[in-house]
This record gives sequence, structure tokens and C-alpha cells, in this order.
Amino acid sequence: MLLVLFLLFLIIGTGVASYEYMAGKRDAMGESEGNLEESQYKNDFQGVDNKDGKTTVLLLGIDKNEKEEVRRTDTIMIAQYEPGEKKAKLASLMRDTYVNIPGHGYNKLNAAFALGGPELLRQTIEENFGISTEYYSIIDFDGFTHIVDTVAPEGIEVDIDHRMYHKGAVDLQPGTQKLHGEELLGYARYRGDADSDFGRVNRQQEVIKLMKDEVVSAKGLLKVPRLVGTIQPYIDTNISNSKMVGLGKDFIFNAPENIETLRIPVEGSYWDERYSHAGSVLAHDEQVNREALQEFLGLKEENTTN
Repeated sequence: MLLVLFLLFLIIGTGVASYEYMAGKRDAMGESEGNLEESQYKNDFQGVDNKDGKTTVLLLGIDKNEKEEVRRTDTIMIAQYEPGEKKAKLASLMRDTYVNIPGHGYNKLNAAFALGGPELLRQTIEENFGISTEYYSIIDFDGFTHIVDTVAPEGIEVDIDHRMYHKGAVDLQPGTQKLHGEELLGYARYRGDADSDFGRVNRQQEVIKLMKDEVVSAKGLLKVPRLVGTIQPYIDTNISNSKMVGLGKDFIFNAPENIETLRIPVEGSYWDERYSHAGSVLAHDEQVNREALQEFLGLKEENTTN
């Protein structure tokens, strides 16, 4: 997800509007029934840029093919980019984390999206962790498969340490192998082993780093115009074009070498609980995780000073 955001920064910042960009966009539009190009939630989202030199984005992954009336986001991340320090950070928030949703009481974190979209999720994160995200970006998982197949037609090399199988979704054998878009998505979303959602979060962060290495390679950069045109229809964001241009320029000249990662709840701070209204949840030490996320993003002082 962070990769998609940085790709948008990069392409708009360079001002490239080439044939490859438009060709990629046409290809994507031709294969999808509807898209996320126009923001559905922009007018509701109340995130504010606090002018601290850091861009903090709520990144959400959804599956548009889900046949559910009430949709819950499968992936919840907070991405932060600080061009002056050449830093990029990515915090994954476990979707089953038991939190207080403003106006609705305690429930799973991803229930906030179902109840009130990215704005209620933003409020929930601020209420529970003291972090206010400035922007949001919702990314359809179909876009991820297009990224992989465009930037790495021969696949991305992954070291799989155990058999992964889920009927109709993933069927992978142990060993080092190259995965194409659908396979890599299945790898990143797999939760059928003992690690469940924890393993999935780790693999999602691993895949983002692998994709980042592919994109910043010489061959990958040549494919960026077509790549961004391909994925744009799968994104819903409130980041304005002018903001994109500024971030793009910063990213070109201050590209981060690594992506720092964190998972919330942190190790040793959570336990399983079950409630009739929410099902199985991750209860957690709220203060420990609030402080951990603030410290990781370097926003503790700003968010705890009233």
C-alpha cells in the first residue's frame, strides 16, 4: 500500500503524462467494472495537515469483489513520509484490535470503516492511539496484482517457509520461487496457519519492501509511467493534485532507502478475548500501544500536548 502511494508521488512529481501512462490506465479501466478513481469519502474526511514536515496517510486495503453488504477493510496501515529526513515508516494496525469507536462503543478496529468509512476510522485511531492521520488512501486489491504484473512480469522472488493452501485463493509450496500478481496477493493475505493475522501482517510488510526494491531498480523506474496509469483506477484518496506534485518532487530528491515497520499491538501487549457483539478480538494494553505508535511515528509530543 505504501508502495502505491509513493508511486503516485513519483509519477505526478515528474510531470510525466506519457503514452505509457495512458495505455496502462486504459488497460486497467478495460478490465475493471467500475473503479476508485473518484473519491467516495473526500468530503467527509476531516484530517488536517499539521505542517510538521511529515505526511501521514491512513492506508486501507479492500477487496471490491467481496459480496458483503457491510464491507470491512482487510488491511489498515499508517504510512508516514518525511522528505527532510529521507524517512518512510509503515505501521500495520491489526484489524481485530479491540478499540473504542466514537459513538459506537468498543468493537474491532475494522468495524469503524464499516460504520463510518475512513473518517470514523481516523477518529477511532486518534481516540485510541493519539495519532491524527492527515490523508487517506483506499486501495483495491485488484490494483496490487496489476502492480506486480506490470513492474515484474516474471514475478517477484519470495522465500516461502511452509505450505500455504486455501481453496480458490492460494496454493503455494515451500521454497524460493517467483510469484506473479495473484499468487503474491494470496501470499500476502494468507492467514490459514498458526500465525493467522500476525503472519499476514508480517508478509504484507515483507511484500511492500520487495516491491519497493523492484520499482526503484533501473528496469522498474522505466515502467513507472505505465504502472501508475494502471493502478490509478483502483485508488480512492483525498490527496490533492497539488499536494501530490509537491510530494512527488520531494520523493525524487529525498527518496528513503528503507521502510521502517511496526505492528500494533506490539509483542507482549495483547491477549485473546471474545464478546457477543464483536466475536473474537485482540484485547491489548491500551497505554502501551498508544505510546509505542506515537514513539514510532515521532508524533508523541505533538499529540499529547493539550
